[in-house]
Amino acid sequence: MSVFERYLSVWVLACIAAGVALGQSFPGFFQAVGRLEFAQVNLPVGLLIWVMIVPMLLKVDLRSLGEVRAHWRGVGVTLFINWAVKPVTMALLGWFFIRQVFAPWLPATQLDSYLAGLILLAAAPCTAMVFVWSRLSNGDPNFTLSQVALNDTIMVFAFAPIVALLLGISSIVVPWATLLTSVVLYIVIPLVLAQLWRARLLAAGKERFDRVVAALGPWSIAALLLTLVLLFAFQGEAILSQPLIIAMLAVPIVIQVFLNSGLAYWLNRRLGVAHCVAAPSALIGASNFFELAVATAISLFGFESGAALATVVGVLVEVPAMLVVVRIVNRSKGWYERAV
Repeated sequence: MSVFERYLSVWVLACIAAGVALGQSFPGFFQAVGRLEFAQVNLPVGLLIWVMIVPMLLKVDLRSLGEVRAHWRGVGVTLFINWAVKPVTMALLGWFFIRQVFAPWLPATQLDSYLAGLILLAAAPCTAMVFVWSRLSNGDPNFTLSQVALNDTIMVFAFAPIVALLLGISSIVVPWATLLTSVVLYIVIPLVLAQLWRARLLAAGKERFDRVVAALGPWSIAALLLTLVLLFAFQGEAILSQPLIIAMLAVPIVIQVFLNSGLAYWLNRRLGVAHCVAAPSALIGASNFFELAVATAISLFGFESGAALATVVGVLVEVPAMLVVVRIVNRSKGWYERAV
């Protein structure tokens, strides 16, 4: 892992402090940034999200979809967790903790928004960091690549319906036009552009492709951190008045990571899947495409919403939680490979 990736939670904490301080010191500037919108999409954030997402999607080779059949059991488990289990369990955990357990200590007007942010976070499986988790767990790279490519393809069609369904069940009104706009802006267009750019770079040689991908990595992380500064500049008042909000929002996210990774790992073992496939399957099943969640939360509910804050908390806790999962699957390899 790069220094940025390994210490992402530290950078997020620094962005929280910087964003809150800047928001309190220069409120007029950040209010002006918040007004730079077109069709309910904040233009500065939209640009930053593209800088984040396109380099990640550049690594995805959609031709690897042909490898799915070679690992059909592991792929089946991951798809089941990603698209049937994770969004539903997060909605249930969010309802239990946000609307029940922590409700007395959270702003009543933001409860629905916090829950919406958690659902957005769980509705899209991770695209980029899973390559890191797979490498750290000695995962099969062909399985990881084919699974990510398949998830990205499914996301184009399934993200909006799943989000709308779960928000509707939770009695949260969703503007369909805005949700679909977010899907086109933050999934469809970046995916198409990334694949066209990928083809052009590879035509110039693998070495050229690798150089460009390596050069874009810091830009992607920098765009994420700058987006977080903007978000926390708007969230400053809520955080200063109730600093435990972040800890309370982190509880269902952390539980969801270990619940879904554990279930995926166990199902793969029951089906006799090799450990080099089961490990990345568990990690893909637990991680989230938080960049998409952040962008969609801002588009649907705004900078100052509880939804935006909830998705950012996902950024804060994902790296340390996933590193723990990596350690668990690596240390349990002997148990996993014993006869079931």
